[in-house]
Amino acid sequence: MEIKIKSIHFDATEKLEAFIEKKVAKLEKSFEDIQKVEVQLKVVKPATAQNKEASLEVFVPGTTLFVDKTCDTFEEGIDLCVDSMRAQLTKFKEKLRNR
Repeated sequence: MEIKIKSIHFDATEKLEAFIEKKVAKLEKSFEDIQKVEVQLKVVKPATAQNKEASLEVFVPGTTLFVDKTCDTFEEGIDLCVDSMRAQLTKFKEKLRNR
């Protein structure tokens, strides 16, 4: 699984990138055939609350799954994105199993 991290309007620290890679790697437990994951981090309107936007795009055979969250910190956003993506992957896996 390839993980690509894009930070828009700021530079992500190594600590943040390590945190993201650790969290995203856990998605493979939910679905084994993940080809690529693109993580996009963006600061929206600096100096306001709820200004960190995190999105997760997961490429699996046959489709692309997407999650987008806005929070106070990128860590919180990534946590919520990974939880939502885990639910989507489980649902997708069930659909595949039923075919």
